[in-house]
Amino acid sequence: MAGPGTNRIEAVLTQSPTLHRYDSREDLAEALAAGVAAVLAGAIATRGVATLAVSGGSTPKRFFERLAETEIDWASVTVTLVDERWVPETSERSNAAMVRRHLLTGPAASAHFLPFYIDAPAPEDVAEELRLRFLRLARPFDVTVLGMGTDGHTASFFPQADNLAAAIDPDTREPVTPIRAPGAGEPRITLTLPLIVDTRFLALHIEGEEKLAVYEAAMQPGPVDAMPVRAVLRAPRVEKLAVFWAP
Repeated sequence: MAGPGTNRIEAVLTQSPTLHRYDSREDLAEALAAGVAAVLAGAIATRGVATLAVSGGSTPKRFFERLAETEIDWASVTVTLVDERWVPETSERSNAAMVRRHLLTGPAASAHFLPFYIDAPAPEDVAEELRLRFLRLARPFDVTVLGMGTDGHTASFFPQADNLAAAIDPDTREPVTPIRAPGAGEPRITLTLPLIVDTRFLALHIEGEEKLAVYEAAMQPGPVDAMPVRAVLRAPRVEKLAVFWAP
């Protein structure tokens, strides 16, 4: 779905993010965890608190487990999600449940977790509560870690999504938006583009040759609607984006 936000992003020239290549996924997880922990520790030392936004799926599990082992003041960290499937934590599809299993353990168990899901049939039913929940978060975030699908989606910015234009509008003041798309499965709720890119350290974590090829294609000219990760790659301040890849 095209829209004003899509057109604005289309007009922004692409700048090259920094691509960090690792020999193994374990090496990537160690390096990304060390970098994220350093940023969080610096924020705590400077302001007393830190905010971390993470993605779901299977890719970040190793990274979460390495990060959970780091000895920082986790009680001063708020962890939230970039997006969520509209399912309870009892579902295997729940990103929140995955974060609790793999990140909020060991030293990191003392972090404050802010999930999306509220017991309601659809995200629209609790839209105002979600809006206020995420408006209260201090900005900018300290760290945001994104993933990417082989269809070129990131967060819940899916090709053919019903609310894609609203979600990636660089001028929106809404922190979150519900979204539905053919490739998304369940209804979803996602942070909007301005909230995602308003962060001190923005990382894109991808693994495998197929996703590297998708990333390289997304860096080429083309419509944002076809590969919505381009909304992030072309956003203002994209020079802050670091891409972490391993085969």
